[in-house]
Amino acid sequence: MADTDNVKEAKNFYPEVPTENKPFFLKGSNALGWGMQNRLSRVFNPRSGRTVMLAIDHGYFMGPTTGLERVDINIVPLLGDCTALMLTRGMLRSTISSSFGGGVVIRASGGPSILKELSNEQIAVGIEDAVRMNVSAMAVQVFIGGEFESQSIHNLTRLVDLGNKYGLPILAVTAVGKDMNRDAKYLRLACRICAELGAHILKTYYVPEGFETVTASCPVPIVMAGGKKLPELDALKMAHDAVDQGACGVDMGRNIFQSDSSSAMIQAVGKVVHEGMKPQQAYQLYQDLKNEQSQVVVDG
Repeated sequence: MADTDNVKEAKNFYPEVPTENKPFFLKGSNALGWGMQNRLSRVFNPRSGRTVMLAIDHGYFMGPTTGLERVDINIVPLLGDCTALMLTRGMLRSTISSSFGGGVVIRASGGPSILKELSNEQIAVGIEDAVRMNVSAMAVQVFIGGEFESQSIHNLTRLVDLGNKYGLPILAVTAVGKDMNRDAKYLRLACRICAELGAHILKTYYVPEGFETVTASCPVPIVMAGGKKLPELDALKMAHDAVDQGACGVDMGRNIFQSDSSSAMIQAVGKVVHEGMKPQQAYQLYQDLKNEQSQVVVDG
């Protein structure tokens, strides 16, 4: 029982100060529950409103691709510089320390490998297991225009229902098949469909022409997919242009872990995304950090 001796009378009620209840910082998320918003605050930095998500989930259909042969060696040292980590539950449990404080986005769809038709995915992670892992969001691939389009849409809607029930945001990844036009018209279609069906976050590709129409017509946050490996300056320019045109951050994989210096690259990307650093400045930072790390190796 609380000690009631010498209790001071309450007096600081500030009647002249209106009660403040700030809207949630993230686009399209103000009506979500407290738990959902709290999880989104782990995926997106509340100060910048943006994320540097490190994507290392490629192995779920590609196996140990270049740069991900040893996640414990190549990826774990980068965790302090990412806002969130996108990966599979197998890699999370086997390799990532439970003390990791950033957001965790679990790849929740899967099925075929690169040897089969990739759009034939099913839900591959149960919502109860996601809750047990205390993840921040679940990611599902959606193949608008693909052979198994409807199936992938149903995967999304089932996860959205479960996510709303348990307070878990759902990230829809808009897949672009080899026979599809990667242009603003297609991305507007894919992103809007996923948002209309309840996705809380979208991940999609950047296009130089009309990307601002993709972000403007989508009522929830869009995160730019890094895509194939580019020269470092080009990747930094793409990240800068994407956030400048409305993206709420980037989800980069190969452009970080396949860089000549992944540590320097993720720090440079962070400066672009969270602080608005210009690409050329960020590239110079990348070069300086890379050279410093090389000198440490030589001196060591």
